[in-house]
Amino acid sequence: MSDVPQILAALAEPTRLRAMQIVWRGGEHCVCDLMSALDATQSRMSRHMSVLKAAGLVTDRRDAQWVRYRRNPDIPPAIVRIVDAALAALEKPRRRAA
Repeated sequence: MSDVPQILAALAEPTRLRAMQIVWRGGEHCVCDLMSALDATQSRMSRHMSVLKAAGLVTDRRDAQWVRYRRNPDIPPAIVRIVDAALAALEKPRRRAA
């Protein structure tokens, strides 16, 4: 499992964070589905998912021509809390500073 700075760096990019939002809900997600949901090209989406995989957040498996991603079931609880917090922040509307 990766260290916390690598996890935070992986989650810092908006497309990757939105991809994690999809993957985090469960199930397997084909790169083609992520491309469609996030309006990204295949090469761009594959690069983003590679970063998430290197950080230990997702696992993958090849399915014919596509790669399917899912949440890594072996993520330590402390890292799960970090991802949960990042995703919760994504879902909350931003408040303007007074």
